Amino acid sequence: MNFGLGSLPLLSDAETRSISAENPTGEKGGGAKAVPDENNPAFLLGKGWKVRPCIDLEPQSTTVLADIAGPGIIQHIWITVDTKAYRDTVLRMYWDEEEKPSVEVPLGDFFCNGHGMRYNVVSIPIAVNPSGGFNCYFPMPFRKRALITIENQRWEKITGFFYQITYALTDLPEKIAYFHAQWRRSMTKREHPEHIIVDGIVGQGHYVGTFIAWTQFSSGWWGEGEVKFYIDGDTEYPTICGTGTEDYFGGAWCFGQTFNAPFSGYPLWHKRFGEAPKHAMYRWHIYDPIRFKQNLKVTIQALGWWPNGRFQPLTDDIASVAYWYQVEPHAPFPQLPSAEERWPR
Repeated sequence: MNFGLGSLPLLSDAETRSISAENPTGEKGGGAKAVPDENNPAFLLGKGWKVRPCIDLEPQSTTVLADIAGPGIIQHIWITVDTKAYRDTVLRMYWDEEEKPSVEVPLGDFFCNGHGMRYNVVSIPIAVNPSGGFNCYFPMPFRKRALITIENQRWEKITGFFYQITYALTDLPEKIAYFHAQWRRSMTKREHPEHIIVDGIVGQGHYVGTFIAWTQFSSGWWGEGEVKFYIDGDTEYPTICGTGTEDYFGGAWCFGQTFNAPFSGYPLWHKRFGEAPKHAMYRWHIYDPIRFKQNLKVTIQALGWWPNGRFQPLTDDIASVAYWYQVEPHAPFPQLPSAEERWPR
């Protein structure tokens, strides 16, 4: 089982498998079996060539991308599709026969492409490469079963959905946690300008990342708010309190420019005449996971400046993805907003 570069020289009895449209089950020797018809580009070449590289997502339907018997660990997910799928399709992951998903996130936001927009992201666990190649390297262990689905909530078919899910069939250590990710969106209020990134996490685990897609509705600087972690029973006051939005995401002094780094980044600053400014940021707690034993809540404030030098409470549109590992079972997620409620403003 490979958890990092340090284990690359070690031999293992794990079996590598990969699921794609060319091998939907990932079975050994199961790839490239599709037979081309006369309308297929590979018709003259025959079976064994590039016959079924992608699938279509039917409207208002759920498609199973992977259904794997464990034990094992998903090591890499690659997906590419038209941008209209970014907010209108929902990626879900279920571990070990659970009824409720441990991952439930609009497709684009899971890969740090918020606002239904395409832009590059260069980081360790998530990379979006030109043009629109989604990559996830978060290890996702499972003991009995891994089920990954994509739901198309649009009114039309989405064609050309390409995907590859690579995993290892292998025994797992006893003390290993399951991967989770949750999407939330809110319009902050001046009376209490706070967005909840995640709340209601119950059990033992560790928080490993944050992605935020921020739409700015006020002029001037928008990122004075702090990120706060309420750990294991914290109520009024958090155990971990940051010093500002750009500080938490690894920058300083209002960013000033976009950047991509291995563990933090500000890959999007979109400002166009007639449109509300849009921002995107990520922060990975790879070497500094936020560990909790009982429960966890994470929030971010929306603050700017008044002309008199006082903090201005902001009414902004904030969407976020929280990424964490924990023991199962997990607490139920809030109801995911409808496709219309997820559309960019």
